[in-house]
Amino acid sequence: MAMIEFQEGGIEVDAELVAEGFGIDQATLRARMREGKITSRCEQGVGEDEGRYRLTFFSGDRRLRVIVDAAGHVVRRSVIDFAGQKLPPATHKPG
Repeated sequence: MAMIEFQEGGIEVDAELVAEGFGIDQATLRARMREGKITSRCEQGVGEDEGRYRLTFFSGDRRLRVIVDAAGHVVRRSVIDFAGQKLPPATHKPG
């Protein structure tokens, strides 16, 4: 599987991409997702960002953001560590 694949009705992201971004192994990633400790959101680009998607993953005080094009190629990836401060719930919601 490619790192990002568009499926009917959703986007499939390879666990390796997210685990690597958070510096954990895939088993830990899956466990934390099941526990609700890692969450995500997807935003579709408009205007000059048409055809791109912003995938954001949250884990405690860290945020992983991946920008992909319509073919699923990673355009940009960034990780921010908020130095021990838990992200406020509003950062997990669109708008």
